[in-house]
Amino acid sequence: MADDSRFFDLEIITPDRVFWSGKASMLELNTTEGQVGIYKRHIPMTMILEPGIVTIHLEGENKEAAVHTGFIEILPDKITMMAEVAEWPDEIDLNRAREAEQRAERRLQAHDPRIDLSRAELALKKAMVRQQLAKK
Repeated sequence: MADDSRFFDLEIITPDRVFWSGKASMLELNTTEGQVGIYKRHIPMTMILEPGIVTIHLEGENKEAAVHTGFIEILPDKITMMAEVAEWPDEIDLNRAREAEQRAERRLQAHDPRIDLSRAELALKKAMVRQQLAKK
């Protein structure tokens, strides 16, 4: 790496695997506070993840992944993300994501008091993120 002082350690962990581990120069992601970009030497903090596309900036390239709910711990030289789900574009089944979107939309439009609206809205967000990344 040309300028190692720009890079921090990044680890993205899901319940079933270490999704990604390595050095990055910047990380972009969605949180409950909005979309954020994080560089090395960021102030320590934790944030809650929202479904979205995470962009990992590496030397000379970027990697994108769909990440769903979880949290992130930010330290000056290390970032650890604990996500419910993290997927590379080639791991996404586009047809399944479209079907999940349709199911969620039907639930939201049903106006049935037995349906958990926040759960249906979250399912819709996840399906849309998967489709957005898979189509890139």
